[in-house]
Amino acid sequence: MLLSVSQSLDYLPIVLMFIVALGFVALVMGVTHWMGPRRKTKVKLETFECGIEVQGNARTPFSIKYFLVAILFVLFDVEVIFMYPWAVNFKSLGLLGIIEMFSFIAVFLVGFFYILKKGALKWE
Repeated sequence: MLLSVSQSLDYLPIVLMFIVALGFVALVMGVTHWMGPRRKTKVKLETFECGIEVQGNARTPFSIKYFLVAILFVLFDVEVIFMYPWAVNFKSLGLLGIIEMFSFIAVFLVGFFYILKKGALKWE
């Protein structure tokens, strides 16, 4: 279904906000690139780790568990974010809203118990 002109104009402030935000980002990146120093010395091109001397190669392999925990954290953190709109509209959603949220939490818990059973959070 096509939007009417008045409905389309309701989105104009959002579109303008995105245009201004993208313009600001492009402007700041352009100005800093244009005005920034271009002196490349051996000291400036060295790896810097918060003031600590570099030790070994940065490409040393390490356990995949770090990545797995990070991905699982992001996954479950994003799922929890979906609970905030439900909590805000809790009273207006009624019984159907409660049933839908409990089913969402049930799916959430099935996934959580699955990763526990697979041992994804066990460190060796």
